[in-house]
Amino acid sequence: MIFKELQHKGVFEVRLEVRHDARGFFARAYDDKLFEAHGIHKNWVQENQSFSAKKGTMRGLHFQCPPHAEAKFVRMFGGEAFFAFVDLRKGSETFGKWESVILSEEAKNMLFVPRGFALGVCTLTDNCTLYYKMDNYYAPEAAETLKWDDKDLAIVWPNNEPSSISEKDAHGKSFREFLDTRGGLEV
Repeated sequence: MIFKELQHKGVFEVRLEVRHDARGFFARAYDDKLFEAHGIHKNWVQENQSFSAKKGTMRGLHFQCPPHAEAKFVRMFGGEAFFAFVDLRKGSETFGKWESVILSEEAKNMLFVPRGFALGVCTLTDNCTLYYKMDNYYAPEAAETLKWDDKDLAIVWPNNEPSSISEKDAHGKSFREFLDTRGGLEV
């Protein structure tokens, strides 16, 4: 596995080292020791899978507030998607800034996002299957959503008009509302 820390401290793109042969391929998709060596060892307590049928489906920007904040480890098992993440950690050098990465089944890359980030996804192909692990349990009372198209965050999405979006995601909080109510996340 190849670990590349991105501009936001603690966020990693992880690429599988694939070994091909006549049967197909083999790759290690997770290794506690390698994650620990990069300072991102977690006790994963929940795994989720989502499927999006249409290109342009938007999910997020989702996060959970402390003490229910969660780190996520994300992988595409089908298709390709654009992932944007926003740093909501109080005192972080990149607070309020976003970054993005494209994950795909073909590239066999994954994304680790630590606690204190909002995460959103826009599918780039039809029939996308997303699989992710979390280090904390889902707590509906702590779950919040930022507007995917918030003008202050100014995320450059690959699609300005989602083909599909939930009512909750379409009406998320603005970043200013988040600042007024939370001021940031202590993680």
